[in-house]
Parts: sequence; structure tokens; C-alpha cells
Amino acid sequence: MARQPSLQIVSVSLLAMLLSGCASLKEPPATFELSAPPPAATRNAATRAQILIPEPTAAKSLDSQQIVVRPTPQTIETLAASQWSDRLPRLVQLRLLQAFQNTGRVGAVGVPGQGLAIDYQIVTELRRFEVTVDGGSMAVVEIAVKALNDKTGVVRATRIFRGTAPLAGTGNAAYVAALDKAFGEVADEIVGWTLKLI
Repeated sequence: MARQPSLQIVSVSLLAMLLSGCASLKEPPATFELSAPPPAATRNAATRAQILIPEPTAAKSLDSQQIVVRPTPQTIETLAASQWSDRLPRLVQLRLLQAFQNTGRVGAVGVPGQGLAIDYQIVTELRRFEVTVDGGSMAVVEIAVKALNDKTGVVRATRIFRGTAPLAGTGNAAYVAALDKAFGEVADEIVGWTLKLI
């Protein structure tokens, strides 16, 4: 005859079920986007060149959905209960794509796999994309860029673009708004520099 489970085992099972139920009620993190950049403030002539925007390279701390906060130059934390809507390099790639498209001054711009006859690649590396809180809270975005002639493999020019924005308010939304503003500044400069170069 099968034995009935003891009261202690039943109690443990019930407790486990209650705890798993509580865990499922935990609020999901707030999810944030980068804004689509407005048309770049450039007066450069239009070009018929076709431009490829590969996904930026980045250190592991930036190659995720986490929003980076740097309390000191040597320490990295992430913004609690918040995340980007996609991996940060992918978001930056798509917003740079939009920034070029919004100018209406390039023959075509795309990402790998879209079958363009590429003239130039805009190769980028995310160096910084963070809020620093050491000596005053400020968003810092730093992107290294290489303009590569896709026909010859020759790098036409390189430059590091840096944008900053102070925090206007408190809370996670203020952190993200400052990062968004700093990135918009950098994206605008990258587009203007590229169009002048090619």
C-alpha cells in the first residue's frame, strides 16, 4: 500500500509554489529607447555614395541591454530596474542608419545583408555610453569612427566623437534622457563629418 506524503513534505512543496508565484509577480524592468535622430544639421552637398553601417564593436559592459552607470573611473554598475529595448550596439547601429537616411543627402545607406553596392563603410566602436556620477552626474557618449573605402580597403579618416549632457532631474528616466541627448549630439557630428569626407 502506497504511503501518503508526510505533512512536512507537503508544507515544503506548498511553500515552494507560493515563492515561485511571488517571483512571477515581480515587475519587469522599465525599457528605454534611443530617439531617432532629427535630420543632421549639415550643409554638405548630397552624395550618390552608398554607405554601409556595420554593428559597432563594444566591450562586454556595453554589449548588452544594461544601462551603464560609472560611480568612479574604475567601477561600473548598471541602472537598477531599467534596460535598453535591444542590445546597445544594435540600437546605435539602427539610429545611425536613421540619422544618415534623415539627411536625404546620401545615395543609399544600409546595414549588412541588404545587398547594397557599397562605396564606404562607417566602422564604429562604442568607447563610452554611460552616466558618470564622480564629480557631478553627466551622461558621456564616446564613439570611435573609421570611414573605410569599401572598393580599395583604404581607411580615409578616423576620429573619436564625444558628447556630454548633464542630468536634468532625478530617477532612471533622467539618466536615459541625458544619454539620449549626448548620443544625438554625437550622431549629428558623425553624419556631418562623413558627408564632408566622402
